[in-house]
Amino acid sequence: MDGANGAEVEARDLTQEEAFARIRLLRSPHVGPVSYRQLLSRFATATAALEALPDLAGKAGKRYAIAPVGQIHAEAAAMRKAGARYLFHDSPEYPPLLAAAPGAPPILTCRGNVALLHRPCVAMVGARNASAAAVRLARDFAHGLAQAGYTVVSGLARGIDGAAHEGALAAGGATVGVIASGIDIAYPPQHAELHERIAEKGLLLAEQPPGAEPLARHFPARNRIIAGLSAGTLVVEAAPKSGSLITARLAGEMGREVMAIPGSPLDPRAHGCNGLIRDGAVLVQSVEDVRELLTAFDGLSPRSTFREENEAWDLAGEGGEPASDDNPAEVAALLTTAPVGVDELIRQSGASAASVQLALLELELAGRLVRHAGGRVSLS
Repeated sequence: MDGANGAEVEARDLTQEEAFARIRLLRSPHVGPVSYRQLLSRFATATAALEALPDLAGKAGKRYAIAPVGQIHAEAAAMRKAGARYLFHDSPEYPPLLAAAPGAPPILTCRGNVALLHRPCVAMVGARNASAAAVRLARDFAHGLAQAGYTVVSGLARGIDGAAHEGALAAGGATVGVIASGIDIAYPPQHAELHERIAEKGLLLAEQPPGAEPLARHFPARNRIIAGLSAGTLVVEAAPKSGSLITARLAGEMGREVMAIPGSPLDPRAHGCNGLIRDGAVLVQSVEDVRELLTAFDGLSPRSTFREENEAWDLAGEGGEPASDDNPAEVAALLTTAPVGVDELIRQSGASAASVQLALLELELAGRLVRHAGGRVSLS
């Protein structure tokens, strides 16, 4: 490289060559957030992990091709053209609340003021086809929260998301837009101007590489980032089974506050919020309600943290030394297409946690394993 081909990176004691190797590792087939961290834990550097990938996948019966060097050079060039930079999981600039969330992205791309991630963050989400009253509420709530010192996080969608960003920008720019596409693609297209204003006055974040189109499978992943960045998620208006309710559910699973504004039972767009309140979300009616609730938030999820998750998936022994049990367990026969917890696999196999994790890693790299929420896995 010349490192990451000149693209800016943010990480503690990270050389340009290792930054390039990390990007290449994450862009290689079947490497996700969990397997990425396992590989770094096992091999210490991404450079060493890349060398080991073909052999690991080969043990599960799969020929493996690492992401081409040219692909990463092209990505870095696209990052420079977009005026974006990389943010790695061990950078001091990486948002601490997101680091505490299960499955946090190992690498983010960003444009704008990263310092906004270190202010108290609150997510605001809701219906795309929102009512005029809900759009105004979202704008007013976001304006008030931004004035009170909060960073308003949303997903740049039509309706409530766009109103939340607009309200925060009107109060001084304290907003983060998390997008399901690459950092260089504005979606929806009618928000192209808003996309640029957020990049200039707030912050844009993306997990997908530059040029990536906003595919349907990217939106739940985007929602987990919105929830993970924030001490609480406020749902303004949402129909049943909407993406906003996915964000609220993820926030609840992370131990974050879930809030909802009630609406008329005669309006289907209010059924999601009313259902959340029925199921335990906090009913809020003013900015002060949100502030009062989030003031007591201690900044850590009681259910899961990055450290706890990383230790649970660790493939090394104490002090980072390689585990003594370095042979993968025989777990493929215990797996089906129905998700099962890794703890259950460890119990049924009678093998050590490290050997089970190694076997799962090999299966994943071979494209034979799917990881699900809650630490569950299944055959693909």
